[in-house]
Amino acid sequence: MRNLNNSSKAKRGFTLIELMIVVAIIGILAAIAIPKFAELIRKSNEGATKGNLGAIRSALSIYYGDMEGYYPLNAASITINGKYMSSIPKAKAPSYHTDSAVFTNNSVLAETGGGTGGWRYNNVTGDANYGTLWVNCTHTDSKGTEWTVY
Repeated sequence: MRNLNNSSKAKRGFTLIELMIVVAIIGILAAIAIPKFAELIRKSNEGATKGNLGAIRSALSIYYGDMEGYYPLNAASITINGKYMSSIPKAKAPSYHTDSAVFTNNSVLAETGGGTGGWRYNNVTGDANYGTLWVNCTHTDSKGTEWTVY
């Protein structure tokens, strides 16, 4: 007569084939998930830049109202005494420039080939875009829109 207890003990655990299939499935899932994760990080940085752009523009508008129709000569002056902003947030143009809170005071993009990163502010009185703020980057975001359009 056969002992059933010994045969059931021998079948515990996974075979090598089963373990290899599980590892292969995990590898496939990781290969799909990692690029998606990197794309999400880039989109979050782009969203932060667009939000920061709106915050600085709002502070400039309040300054404009307080000064009765005049924008600052240097946009960084909106942080003096913390009345309009406590500090200038960074512009993040992922994959193109390092994160920067530096202002370039120009009415036109002086450097061709992508800009220098940070912010570009038009401080030229009488110019049609006087008081306008842009992201100082001519590259495109994840949707294919040039940064200077925002």
